[in-house]
Amino acid sequence: MVTGDVKLIGSWASVFVMRARIALNLKSISYEFLQETYGTKSELLLKSNPVHKKIPVLIHDDKPVCESNIIVQYIDEAWSSYGLSILPSQPYDRAIARFWAAYVDDKWFIALRSILTARGEEEKKAAIAEVEERTDHLEKAFIECSNGKPFFNGDHIGYLDIALGSFLGWWKVVELDANHILLDETKTPSLFQWAERFCNDPDVKPLMPETTKLAEFARKLFPKPQA
Repeated sequence: MVTGDVKLIGSWASVFVMRARIALNLKSISYEFLQETYGTKSELLLKSNPVHKKIPVLIHDDKPVCESNIIVQYIDEAWSSYGLSILPSQPYDRAIARFWAAYVDDKWFIALRSILTARGEEEKKAAIAEVEERTDHLEKAFIECSNGKPFFNGDHIGYLDIALGSFLGWWKVVELDANHILLDETKTPSLFQWAERFCNDPDVKPLMPETTKLAEFARKLFPKPQA
């Protein structure tokens, strides 16, 4: 089937770009991946996203779509006849998935990032405690949303799985930086098992960045203050 001309402006290391790439893989959509160079913004990016000037940007038949979660929803709707639905079929379930996806970005991710930007051990300990508290909320959300099935979305990867799962590569990098296990098999067993399934899914596994390479990039993105 014809999918039209599809391009994705992004970067291999971006969790937000990964969301779009996973969604495209789930729908078996071929696309051209246009990688931005770190520290610069291409003319195409500035033209395609003049408001935020950020990746990712999906370009479908010369029409740009911005913001990662919006892109995932667009992919699900534009290619609704391709593969399984990414968003839940019931309105209430869709609302819950969107609620927790917003929580991931607005609360959980902010706490996770603060570990990398923490100044001193006390600030880092406080950030770790905050991440663990918010991860516990996500553990409970998984139990409620999955209804005993493998993913937040049930039997297959869906919207909330993508929203949180895109962070799993960085999750490992932050654990290395903090020298602390954040996704604990004993404290959050359901999320731990979910993460294993998500990372090993054939539509996800090829996109997961190698931890050492990502950790090296993180040192560039979040340089430690000089002593």
